[in-house]
Amino acid sequence: MSLINETQSEFEDFTCHTSERTSHHSEKTKQNLQSRLNRIEGQIRGIKGMIEKDAYCDDVLNQIAAVQSALNSVGKILLECHMKSCVIERIQEGDHEVIDELLTTMNKLMK
Repeated sequence: MSLINETQSEFEDFTCHTSERTSHHSEKTKQNLQSRLNRIEGQIRGIKGMIEKDAYCDDVLNQIAAVQSALNSVGKILLECHMKSCVIERIQEGDHEVIDELLTTMNKLMK
């Protein structure tokens, strides 16, 4: 099962309040994202420890690649949630500036 598909059933509980520019994720989504971010945080600490212990450069670089991949997965989940809720909501409200905002965000994610 893909990472994004794991959160598919949670979109019904996800809403975006544009006036305050906040999102409200379901508890399941929050727990999923927080768990992923906690693992990433641990990986970062591990990389720091590897550098302190003069670990082999290739091993450190592989761990960095793993962290980048994990962060990309979190970003994909959030992007899909954003598109399926916040973006649709704002377009339905007549706010088409959200498209430019989304394109800017996607360009940042793809760097």
